[in-house]
Amino acid sequence: MKFRRLALLSAFGIVSLYGLLVLSLLGFVGGADFWGTLWSSDTLSAVRLSLLAATASAILAMLVALPAAWALSRFRFPGSSWVDMFLEFPMIVSPAALGAMILMFFRTTPGEWVQGLGVDVVFAFSGIVLAQFLTTVGIAVRLIKAVLDEIPVRYENVARSLGASSFQSFRSVVLPLSARGLLASGILVWAKALGEFGATITVAGSLPGKTETLPIAIFLELGKANLEGASVLILILLFFGVSVLALTRLLVRRRNLA
Repeated sequence: MKFRRLALLSAFGIVSLYGLLVLSLLGFVGGADFWGTLWSSDTLSAVRLSLLAATASAILAMLVALPAAWALSRFRFPGSSWVDMFLEFPMIVSPAALGAMILMFFRTTPGEWVQGLGVDVVFAFSGIVLAQFLTTVGIAVRLIKAVLDEIPVRYENVARSLGASSFQSFRSVVLPLSARGLLASGILVWAKALGEFGATITVAGSLPGKTETLPIAIFLELGKANLEGASVLILILLFFGVSVLALTRLLVRRRNLA
């Protein structure tokens, strides 16, 4: 019983710490200045850019991660454990270091060849998408693999025995059964991309109206000692983050009840 109380106190204590941090923001906002900052052109531009970039990078990450996760979930091949391990790469390398590695790649011969094709990522919207994609794609594979692991392989084997190809069984059996889990995974990947900062500012910089996402705008406001402006931007980011997390929990709960 004592351990149970300790465990509950630990959980509530962590939540309380986060709650205090959120409440502390409210002491720096209020009145007309809050609404002025909220509806300013700079804020709206940062919000629009963040939503567009996060959506583009999340869709790209999910499209690439889905077949990779299916392969890791269904097959064992030489080096599969190493491939699975390297999915944690964005977690063990800091975002700033990952951004620096992206910049260094574009200074190599293959990178210069890519730029010669007209692909410009430095101080560009495409750089935001690339940084967010590389930060989230490994997480996307991990999340999708967890969803696919819950679907028995025998369902696909039955479809194959009835004459369906691998792709047909994947499309007609796996996708419908995993649809809700995939949607929840996509929402989490989108939220992760929305809050990405280190790799984004390293690759794309902080050009107002062009590459200034919400996390970068928060950093710049803090650099100017504008705590009220930074608080408003943090609250906006929290609103989107909490909303998508609540939506994800709702989808997972319905999936478990189905």
